[in-house]
Amino acid sequence: MATIARNIGQAGRHQRLIGGGVLIALGLAGAVVLALTGAARGLRLALFLPFVLGAIGVLQARDHT
Repeated sequence: MATIARNIGQAGRHQRLIGGGVLIALGLAGAVVLALTGAARGLRLALFLPFVLGAIGVLQARDHT
């Protein structure tokens, strides 16, 4: 059976969870603003970055990595 590497402590998990949540919230706020202003699709594509980085932060916090 493979072991899971758990290499961050409680403080690191908390930092990643907060950072991920903030990035997801910024992405959602940006999406609302861009949708309400009728921005072009290409500009809305820029929201990919905060959503991906936020998801990575939340997943790292959940998996202790």
